[in-house]
Amino acid sequence: MYDGPIDKGESLEILFQDEHYIAINKPSGLLVHRSNIAAQEEIFALQMLRDMLNRLVYPVHRIDKPTSGILLFATTPDAMIQLKRKFESCEIGKTYLAIVRGFAPMEGIIEHPLRILNDFKGPNKKEDSQEAETHFKTLDRSELPQPTERYPTSRFSLVQLHPKTGRRHQLRRHMVHINSPIVGDTRHGDNKLNKRFRNTYGFIRLMLHASQIEFEHPFSKERIHIKSKLEGEMKAALEHLQLNNEPIHNNDRTRR
Repeated sequence: MYDGPIDKGESLEILFQDEHYIAINKPSGLLVHRSNIAAQEEIFALQMLRDMLNRLVYPVHRIDKPTSGILLFATTPDAMIQLKRKFESCEIGKTYLAIVRGFAPMEGIIEHPLRILNDFKGPNKKEDSQEAETHFKTLDRSELPQPTERYPTSRFSLVQLHPKTGRRHQLRRHMVHINSPIVGDTRHGDNKLNKRFRNTYGFIRLMLHASQIEFEHPFSKERIHIKSKLEGEMKAALEHLQLNNEPIHNNDRTRR
């Protein structure tokens, strides 16, 4: 069971739209825009949305190619700048869901500096580290009768993550730091687990989903709260692992 590859004729799910902003549910495996580190890619969320709407749109932020979930675009350069400023000043509330190895702690705060990642050389020197903070809460745990190299059973957790800073691969690297790597993370995670997971269930994606985003609308001053339901491989993985996720309701907005 695989979420990709992405077809050029595919439509993107629009979660929110007004005259200034559009939020889509980005599939896992889709780049936000053209990049030198993935020169072979031909399909991008930016171009797909432009073609769907027959108008220019501007990405406000990025999420990694293997991550699914909410991705925001602006309809004008000014709208993009206004919302980018809120990202830069940490005024955007972001929530992710991740399936991780083992029984993660029930909740906590990870304050662990991260070295700046270089696309071609890996992390920079230690003195180039940036402060990084992630809050997390474990929603559910499961233990299955599937042996690993060291144990007679396999343990997994469904974790809700709230990044308070926006460092590259922050959530993936922070979960490794607390010994709870995200399933399917081939760059920072546990590749023995990833291989076993792929062979057992047929899932090959990163189990990380941008599920909610909240912000004050720069123009209307409304409080915008956008939510994205789990679908595809990650939804199926929760069922196979017997992990329960709290229900996600319709997108909403409330005025202050």
